[in-house]
Amino acid sequence: MNTNIKSMKATIIGAGIGGLTLAIALKKKGIEVEIFEATTEFKRVGAGIVLAINAMQIFDRLGMVNALESAGNVLEGMEITNAKLNALGTTEHQYFESIYKLRNVAIHRATLHEVLLAELGKDVPLYLNKKLKSLEQKNGINYLEFEDGTKHETVLLIGADGIHSAVRRAVYPNVKERFAKQWCWRGVLDFALEPAYKQIAREALGRGVRFGIVPIAPKKVYWYACASYKENAQTELANIPIEDHFKDFNPLVLQLIKATDPSKIISAELGDLEPMDCWYKGNMVLMGDAAHATTPNMGQGANQAIESAWVLSDCLTTEKDWSTAFAKYQQIRQSKANEVVKTSWQIGQIMHLSNPVAAKLRDWMFWMTPNWVGRMQLKKIFELGY
Repeated sequence: MNTNIKSMKATIIGAGIGGLTLAIALKKKGIEVEIFEATTEFKRVGAGIVLAINAMQIFDRLGMVNALESAGNVLEGMEITNAKLNALGTTEHQYFESIYKLRNVAIHRATLHEVLLAELGKDVPLYLNKKLKSLEQKNGINYLEFEDGTKHETVLLIGADGIHSAVRRAVYPNVKERFAKQWCWRGVLDFALEPAYKQIAREALGRGVRFGIVPIAPKKVYWYACASYKENAQTELANIPIEDHFKDFNPLVLQLIKATDPSKIISAELGDLEPMDCWYKGNMVLMGDAAHATTPNMGQGANQAIESAWVLSDCLTTEKDWSTAFAKYQQIRQSKANEVVKTSWQIGQIMHLSNPVAAKLRDWMFWMTPNWVGRMQLKKIFELGY
């Protein structure tokens, strides 16, 4: 069975950033969409995110740049610093802004989600409390059963349900998640940064720890704090206050941690997904973190999902059948997505060096690396090629 795509309804599992971006793109391209989401309601939770110029190019095509810039905070650059917040390396965004006529935008994830939902509109069916329990592919049909007892069947199924994807587990049960042995705490708070900090994202490096400061609105800051562990994060880190890991850092770091409501701090293990050979099976395809989850060390997880959403929507629109569309989508996206996963993992290991000599050498290398090297790396990330 290989029905013409344009006569189908696309069923998306997952209403995260990637799933909603895909739904918006498909809707604009004339393909009917329905979305099933596991959560019972959309709450204003989560942390911050930087929409880099590669993702902003996609949102430009979707006519959403003004809405996103208004809802977030435009960043002028990114700094890698030492623990005292003294710059080791700086990436200025003006060069790429002049090329693409777009800017990097820092935004609260919940705010981004609200912007995406508003753009999607209320005419697209979006069903909540639909946590996937099982998936069976038979005779060209995807048979879905949800934990609330309801069932659904569809021809065209898209798994956009994140790194712990139930769709992926049902079809590719042997794909493994990988853990970096790094724990990350994240917080968002109302805080007025000094003018010099308002348009720059910073990541401060210590020994086995790092701390990020990202202004996501004029008086709102997103921060993240990461610490390495050897064997067991719970036993090694659970009873240590977050600020104890950063006692030698600039006072601003401790100030941000202590000013954040502890009940609003979220934490998670950092990990990614073992690269997959194939992102589709039959008339089911994976996208975003379900296919190429990455550690956040390059700030590219959601950005890569947004890229995949556009390419998949484009292939489903331009190709005559789903098998050709899925193959073309994978051919366009797999190499870059896997390279981001690989590079991000390596960066994470470098950022968390704990040996004092190795950490000093790392800082020296950041200090000595010319700006054009970072510019070349970003060039590969920001170029879409489609």
